[in-house]
Amino acid sequence: MTAHFSPGARLRQQLSENIVVAPGAYDGLSARLVAAAGFSAVYASGGAIARAAGYPDIGLLSFTEVMDRVEKIVDASGLPVVADADTGFGGSANVERTVRLMERAGVAAFHIEDQTFPKRCGHLDEKSLVDADEMAQKVHIARQTLADADTLVIARTDAIAVEGFDAAIARAELYLKAGADMIFVEAPETLAQIRAIAERLPGLKLINMFYGGKTPLVPLPDLTAMGYRLAIIPSDLQRAAIHAMQETLRAIRLTGDSSAMADRLTSFKEREAIVQTGRYLALDAQ
Repeated sequence: MTAHFSPGARLRQQLSENIVVAPGAYDGLSARLVAAAGFSAVYASGGAIARAAGYPDIGLLSFTEVMDRVEKIVDASGLPVVADADTGFGGSANVERTVRLMERAGVAAFHIEDQTFPKRCGHLDEKSLVDADEMAQKVHIARQTLADADTLVIARTDAIAVEGFDAAIARAELYLKAGADMIFVEAPETLAQIRAIAERLPGLKLINMFYGGKTPLVPLPDLTAMGYRLAIIPSDLQRAAIHAMQETLRAIRLTGDSSAMADRLTSFKEREAIVQTGRYLALDAQ
């Protein structure tokens, strides 16, 4: 029955039932792997998309470049996609266009953040923020622009590292009043902060759970008990892929081929199955 729901409605249904874990994808292949692994949603990670192009996560890619990847993630996964919309890619007018194209691409939800443009990865230092009222206006415009009211507008604040924890909570409250469907307080640094976010903010909450960041990892049952409904894992798939590619390249460099890595390589047959070669060839055969 979910096939008849819009992407946003599908995600809202999932959020009402349990905490949703959305691993971060950065292209069609990684998105397809997320779906094949049995996850119910996928995160289109802006940072991973930037790094896949060979750049750091500091706002260097254009909106068009990001949307090209988001479209492929939506198409390849078939899952509700939570997309990273950075700062909305500019001012308030940019936010309107960003929202329209995100919805046209088929995303279920997107988050916009209160950093100045160009932004930085949420776990990097020396970030700067726009005025809270300016961000609230962006949230308001995003909600008013939606073609489908079920698409979730997620407001992210990076204020903990810049203005302090209480300021981050105050900003989040303002963004909720402006129309945000979900709040994403980025980079809490202690379990106490994670708990306080859940206790002090009403409604749906997102948390960023990736290994090695500023935020301590918390078991899913504990996050669920606190009231978090969406956990994104932005960059772990890409970090794993980087390590695997480095090991394979070392083997090739030493021997001229990758036979030493045979037990860690996806087989030719499995690779073709993942990208559905047989299905596409069958279409041609018709």
